[in-house]
Amino acid sequence: MQTRTPSTVIVVGSGIVGAGTAYFLAKRGVAVQLLDAAAPAAEATGAADGAVSVASKRPGPMMQAALAGVALYRELAQAGLFADIFKTRSTFIIASSNEECTVLTSHADALAGAGVRVERLGAAMLRERFPALSSNAMMAVEVHDEGHAIGYQIVHRLLTASGTLVSRRTPVEGLVTAPDGRRIVAIATPQGNIHADAVVIAAGNGSGKLLGLEQILTPRKGQLLITERAPALNAAMAGSIMSGRYLLSKGSQPAGNGKPARGLGLVIDPLSTGQFLIGGTREDHGDRRTNDIDAVSHILADAVALVPELAGVRLLRSFAGVRTAVADSLPLIGRVPGLENAYVATGFEGDGICLGPITGKVMSELVCGESPCIDIAPFDPARFPRLGVAA
Repeated sequence: MQTRTPSTVIVVGSGIVGAGTAYFLAKRGVAVQLLDAAAPAAEATGAADGAVSVASKRPGPMMQAALAGVALYRELAQAGLFADIFKTRSTFIIASSNEECTVLTSHADALAGAGVRVERLGAAMLRERFPALSSNAMMAVEVHDEGHAIGYQIVHRLLTASGTLVSRRTPVEGLVTAPDGRRIVAIATPQGNIHADAVVIAAGNGSGKLLGLEQILTPRKGQLLITERAPALNAAMAGSIMSGRYLLSKGSQPAGNGKPARGLGLVIDPLSTGQFLIGGTREDHGDRRTNDIDAVSHILADAVALVPELAGVRLLRSFAGVRTAVADSLPLIGRVPGLENAYVATGFEGDGICLGPITGKVMSELVCGESPCIDIAPFDPARFPRLGVAA
């Protein structure tokens, strides 16, 4: 097992987790080589909604990790690293039906019980605080101390601050192990083998093939929309809006061989540019690179129903991204079973922006033989049988 700080580390994947890992390793004086099959933030990080949030988390390991993630964003913003690219704001979870009210009431109790600062707003107070909302809004819970960050900006800042260069268009073809199979001795690429003391795999969906976990990791598509600038409406929004339906949509994908479902939720985020980011879907099927009119129409209709003035705001573009989901809905963070110097961090699905920097810090601690700053036992990759390393 890795017991000392390595001199060199290869990080596979330059999304927010890989960039965070490179940043914290470089701060320790480790020489990092960052490889990517495409370019920094080219996949899920570059197509994320940017939520740095605990609002939708249930009590348990993901909530605790998210709380640590939000705290680290604030710390790095105060230190200057994220000062101009991390926007603090509340998240308002809105219930517009009896079913959503029931779910939201229970969820608010759970958040408060976990120490999250929440405020419950009845219909009258909600309309006073948030006049842009439709009269259909029945109640809301304001989750304080949340934030928003654009993934590719965070990645750029982390890479620039660490001085890490990315070897672009360098796909990893396999992991070369020692004769006893206990250590990785090189990374195989089209340009040849690359050697390092340790390896961190943060390649999103690409991690599955490298680690033989294709049956564990699932590509999950999400569609998002961006509007034109609407400064007056944007300024009238007290924070990000999350429909109670979002809570219902999480986990709506069936297990096993059932017909894949499309989970539909609604998040409306007023961006610092005066625009709105509106989403989204959770899909285990379909063309993962494009949008479809049915999903876009549904999202827009729901958004206008909740914020009627959005009907006068033009849609500028729609886009989709593919996140990496894990079979049991918990990410993989830790040492690769059976390999002394290999680590994996993947499977964050829609939580990658929130958990990217804190996971990078954790990975640097693990690689250097230290105890991680958060409890990662629930995320241990050893909970799944390893099906073999690509070589």
